[in-house]
Order: sequence, then C-alpha cells, then structure tokens
Amino acid sequence: MTVTLDGGSLDIDSLYRIAQYHEEVEIDRSSMERTIESRRSLEELYESGKNIYGVNTGFGNLLNTKISPENRIGLQINLIRSHSSGVGEPLPEVYVRAMIVVRLNSLLKGYSGITTGLLESLKDALNSEFCPVVPRYGSVGASGDLAPLAHIALSLMGEGRAYFRGTEMDSSEALRKSGLKPYNFREKEGVSFINGTATICGILSVNLHRSYSIMKEALITAGTSFEALRGTTRAFTPWAMAARNQPGQAIIARELVNILNGSRNLQEPFTSKIQDAYSLRCIPQVYGAVLDTMNYTKTVLEREINSVTDNPLIHEGEYVSAGNFHGEPVALVSDFLAIALTDLGNMIERRIARLTDSSLSGLPPFLSSSSGLNSGYMIPQYVAAALCNRNKTLCFPSTSDSIPTSANQEDHVSMGTNSAIKLTEIVDNIEEIVAIEMLLASQGVHFLKDSVSPAVQEIVGEFRKRVPVLESDRPPSPDIEKAKEFLRAIDLGSIKLE
Repeated sequence: MTVTLDGGSLDIDSLYRIAQYHEEVEIDRSSMERTIESRRSLEELYESGKNIYGVNTGFGNLLNTKISPENRIGLQINLIRSHSSGVGEPLPEVYVRAMIVVRLNSLLKGYSGITTGLLESLKDALNSEFCPVVPRYGSVGASGDLAPLAHIALSLMGEGRAYFRGTEMDSSEALRKSGLKPYNFREKEGVSFINGTATICGILSVNLHRSYSIMKEALITAGTSFEALRGTTRAFTPWAMAARNQPGQAIIARELVNILNGSRNLQEPFTSKIQDAYSLRCIPQVYGAVLDTMNYTKTVLEREINSVTDNPLIHEGEYVSAGNFHGEPVALVSDFLAIALTDLGNMIERRIARLTDSSLSGLPPFLSSSSGLNSGYMIPQYVAAALCNRNKTLCFPSTSDSIPTSANQEDHVSMGTNSAIKLTEIVDNIEEIVAIEMLLASQGVHFLKDSVSPAVQEIVGEFRKRVPVLESDRPPSPDIEKAKEFLRAIDLGSIKLE
C-alpha cells in the first residue's frame, strides 16, 4: 500500500503503517507547488536585505547577530552539527521513522520556505532501508525537538550514525548502501527541519496506536477474569449504562457484555449477587474513562501532525517569528494518557490479586490445586504490583516542570518529549500486566463447573494451545511472554472501540 502525504490529512493509523510496516510514501503534487511558492517568497525576502531569524541571523539568544550572505548555508550546517547533542540509548527505529513522517507532513503545508529537494530526501529515506540513529534524551519540547531532529538531519547529511537494515554504521555508509545521496541543506532548511514537535508526536503516535490494541486485549482479559471470579453482569444493564452520559463507558459496557454473552457460569451470579467489587463492577466506568482519554489524545495529536510547527513562518511574502514549535498541546495529552493508562493497570492488578486470593475468589489459593507444595501463581501478582508502582512513578506529569534554556530567551518549555518517552515504558508495562491477567484468568476458568461464554471459551481454548494449565510449579516468566505474544497475535477485529 501507498500513503500519500499532503500536509493536512495524515491520521494515526497511516502514520503507524509507514513507521512500523514501511508502507511506501508519496507526496501530493499540490503540496510540492505550495513548497515552491513558499521558497520563492523566502528568497525574495532575504534578497531584499530583511533580517529573518535563522536565515541571516543567529539562533536563540544570538538572534541579533547578523549573518553575511556567503555564510547563510554554513549557518544551517553549523546549526545541525551543534544541535546534535543528544545522549542515551538510541530510540527504536519505529519512533525515528514516525518522527520523519510527522516532520515531512508538516513541511508539506508550505509555510517553511524550504526547497522541494528536502521533501524528496525525506520521502526517499522513508522508502528505503536507511534510518538515522537518534539518542533518546536531549529535547525540552520547545523551540522544537531540536536535539533529536538535528540527529536526523545530521544523518541525512551523511554525518553521524545510521542504520541500514537494522545494522548501525556511519551515516555515509548507510546512505550509500540504501542508494541515497547525502542531502545539502539550503538557507533556512536546517532551522525549518529541527524546529517542530515531531519527536513528541512521533513517539506519542506509535504508543497511542499501541494503546488502542492493548485496550482491546485488556477487554478480553477482563472478561476472562469476570468469568473466573463469577461476577454479575447485572451491573452492565443497558439502561443503567445509558443513565450516565459518558461515551467511553457505553462502548466498554457494550463490548464487555458481548464478550460475556451466553455464559452459563454467570447465570447464577446474575440472580443471586447484589454487587461486585469495583474492579469488576466498574470496568465500564474506568476503562471507558481511559478510552475517552485516548480519543481526546487522538484528536489533539491528529491536529498537531497536520500543523505547521517550525519558525519563522513564510506566507505570501510575509514572515513571522511565531511559537508554533512549543510542544504544550501534545505534551499535556501525553501526560494525560500516561496517567490514564497507569490507572488502567491499577484496576487490572486488583483483579489479579483477587484471582490469587482464595478468600475473595472462591478458587484454590494462588490458583494451584495443590497449594502449599506448590506456590502456583503467587508471584505474578507481585510482578504486576511492581509494574504498577513503576508506572505510578513514571506518570508524574513532565509538563509540570519547565527549565529555561538559551540564556532565558526560551524561558518556558513543555518537556513533552520526556513525557512521550516515559509513556513508552508505561505502555510496555501495561502490556505485561494485561498478559499476566490473561495467564491467571485462564487458570481460574479451569476450575469452574459451568461453561463460560463462547467468546471466552474460544480465547482460552486458543491460549491453551500455547500455555498448558498449571498442574505443578514451573517458571511463570516464559508463560507471561507467551501470553503477551498470544494477545498480540489474535484477531480482535470484532471488538469495536467507537
């Protein structure tokens, strides 16, 4: 498949397909025409002798330093080299590719004064097996994601490090092997490229896409736990759900009921139980709130990836030094999503604990038919608790802090890239917690007398092809990994989150 970028219609799913699955990229012709016109306007402006930030002036607190015409291109090269200051482990390639997609799409809006050559260079990089090496840390999320984007630009120039088919090497060698030529940045192109929110947006986009998949998995495991703990679906009565005007709650209740429909195991609790603990009864309310947060994040993020976020902006012969590079909109929703997913994990862990507590579950202690000699699934609950604690530490909002940079010219920053990086680990941890619930809930279903719903029966039956029932102690770690792989692999297309 091919994705055509035009600067205004990119969505999260398309971005993810390009970044993860290397779908081919094309550029809309009208976007190229806008770029040509923007470049013509810029050239007329700087040839007239006007001071334009980052074209014939220095950067940051050096904005009043005049740059001579013969040094304008050298200014861009020096900018890229000096700003390639990141540290830490490299970001995974999927995030770097997502960053390039976001940056290319933003530049296609036609407000940046760049040449079409830069657009073609970015497109060719995405359509090849070349990927820059970008250190994880260094952006404060304002004035653009300067350091990480500079490392991408440096690689495009043939300097620094890059990957070819996943192997790290000098960028010049990776370009050669990919059939690409080093790019020579022209006037303003360096500052146009590195001023933008592409790192926040790229990382957040990938993890938001993952979050939707994990939410579907979490619904399956919640339903399996609900069966094992013999909850009452009376709490999900349609008129009761409709009485609260929250769209996410209604969606989750609908899908959870679909998963549990036809269960003989739940017939008796429906009539005899008055109510369940919150980790069962309030699944629609909590999961629904998380889903609403994800949808809000998507709305803000899809606006941002189709926006102009560099500086200065060029339009119809006019230029403006604006602040569109400030990452606050996406930084805030990244923090919001981190908090929401952390609480999702908190609820799942409470069901995991309930499954292992025989006084609450009515199941054998720690889900072992011969407990005492066997510890069963005692320790996976510890692991889930440890992951929840880690997430609680990570979800402290990065946006609540701001440290001035560039000699106080840039005196408020978003710290949004740190938020997106922390979110990555939170999403990883949530996936592990969901896998633990799959493992333990399936074991709980094994002890039931009556049949579970057809949906749960099918899921558990397929899972048992990979992970057998625990009869005596064995290391749970491999089984948790198999549970994670199983959930990633199964078709969850029947679950609708809209």
